[in-house]
Amino acid sequence: QVQPVESGGGLVKSGGSLRLSCAASGIIFRIAPVGWYRQAPGKQRELVARITSGGSTTYLESVKGRFTISRDNNKNTVDLQMNILKPEDTAVYYCNLEGPSGGWGQGTQVTVSS
Repeated sequence: QVQPVESGGGLVKSGGSLRLSCAASGIIFRIAPVGWYRQAPGKQRELVARITSGGSTTYLESVKGRFTISRDNNKNTVDLQMNILKPEDTAVYYCNLEGPSGGWGQGTQVTVSS
């Protein structure tokens, strides 16, 4: 099973930007869909953005126009560029590699102060 590793979280003021990165080794990472999820305290984990191996993307309605997911198959990374951040974006963000050989990362904290 491939376990992705997230990086790039932190503390930012409302209106600011952060870029999260998800990395994993192996060809599986290049051919499987990858999703970024988040979980705020007391709430269920939700899908924020997803990208297929072909580059098709889907987004949570509340982040459309602010977040962009992208993948670099040469580097085996999937990034989430987050702009115009809001306090309600505060959560632990997780990367998920789909499929029978996939798995979840350990998560990275994103905190947006008002």
